[in-house]
Amino acid sequence: MVRIFCRQIDKMDNETLKEVFRDLHPTITTSVNPDSIIDVLLSKNIICHDDYYVLRNVPDSRSRCRDLFALLYRSLHPETFIQLRLALLDEYDFIVDVIDKQLASATTQLHLGDSVDGTLSFY
Repeated sequence: MVRIFCRQIDKMDNETLKEVFRDLHPTITTSVNPDSIIDVLLSKNIICHDDYYVLRNVPDSRSRCRDLFALLYRSLHPETFIQLRLALLDEYDFIVDVIDKQLASATTQLHLGDSVDGTLSFY
């Protein structure tokens, strides 16, 4: 069921996804080597060449991951966290599964909050 939800990535709200990434920040910074993610984000114009150069010169992988997230949290790009999720998919599908479950839960809560007459409505 989560995989079906994943295919609807284009409809995902970047801000909601950003909050999910914030919640998982400690897990991601200890589990992910950001090098391939940085390469993908550069190719998608999520980060610029200057940011890429700065990140590549951070000697420690964990610090590089933290610096990447600090940069991404400030990003104004409308697909920052959508593209980050996609970049994680190849090497870190177990993390993407957790992200998708949290996103599905957050989306369900938002939709339940939209119910005016108190009835449950699912979209």
